[in-house]
Amino acid sequence: MIRHWLRDPLVHFLIAGAVIWAGLALVGEPVDPASRTIELSRERQAGIAFGFERMMGRAPTDAEMDSAIERWVREEVLYREALRLGLDEGDAVVRRRLATKMDELAGAEAALARPSEADLERWLAKHPDKYREGDRLTFRQVYYSSESAAARALASRDPVGEPISLPAKAVAMPLAQIRGTYGEAFTARLAELEPSSEWRGPVASGYGWHLVRLETRNAGQTPQLSAVRDRIEADWRAATIAERRQRAYALLRGAYTVAIE
Repeated sequence: MIRHWLRDPLVHFLIAGAVIWAGLALVGEPVDPASRTIELSRERQAGIAFGFERMMGRAPTDAEMDSAIERWVREEVLYREALRLGLDEGDAVVRRRLATKMDELAGAEAALARPSEADLERWLAKHPDKYREGDRLTFRQVYYSSESAAARALASRDPVGEPISLPAKAVAMPLAQIRGTYGEAFTARLAELEPSSEWRGPVASGYGWHLVRLETRNAGQTPQLSAVRDRIEADWRAATIAERRQRAYALLRGAYTVAIE
């Protein structure tokens, strides 16, 4: 139980905050932002290299690393001078950015975490509708350039239609593909129909008018994890980051009392 508690990223977050708080209490005042010594630890250098790699998709060369370090030092110098001049006081932009950094700190571990197969399977089981494929329809269609011509042909048991570069029969076509081919109105009307041996219509599309006969409707299925793994991992990570940020804020918020005049 204790080991599990110590592995919780939120505990790490709060311990770090407590250490900083205790340090400030011991010295009696915050670390002087006007300090003229800039320490570039190995951890900081690794962080700079990681930032470069995340942006460029590869590790930096020695020259690129030197440039990245120089940019960081320049930013640090200007940042400390801005603090020394009190430019952060009352600045809504700075305030917002610092709050954002605290949020990012709370979710930093989740941003780099690798979920297990069990984590992703549980996520898919909990949110099946988000990943379920749409219905697939098998139907026949015949085309007419005018609504009146389509209406007259409806009386025929075997309407012929006019030439058009569309297949006479679509087999197990996803709704998204039907929508992309025929348009929203056609897809909505076709989706309302029940499978039947009778022709229905006229149904409008971006091409003109159609008589349609819906033969089968295959209900959408929840896909296997392997088919949507990247989507699920991205969604899991975003939700985990948001949840950890909210938990961290709730714990920190509990230490404050808000007095509204």
